[in-house]
Amino acid sequence: MAFTVEAQGARHVFDCFECAIHRLAPICEHCQCRIIGHGVEAGGRFFCCAHCALSEGAKGLVDHI
Repeated sequence: MAFTVEAQGARHVFDCFECAIHRLAPICEHCQCRIIGHGVEAGGRFFCCAHCALSEGAKGLVDHI
């Protein structure tokens, strides 16, 4: 049971969520894990959590988890 995801002007067809995550989810710039949840954006950079963002020098972030 394939499904289609349209993102940033491109169409992707997948047969499982795991494949979609590996292809489309951004990568944390600190620990390199796939950002599956909300994540944090700081200065145009993406991180999986406030801890990773703070480790890379971002200021004033709070992880409410």
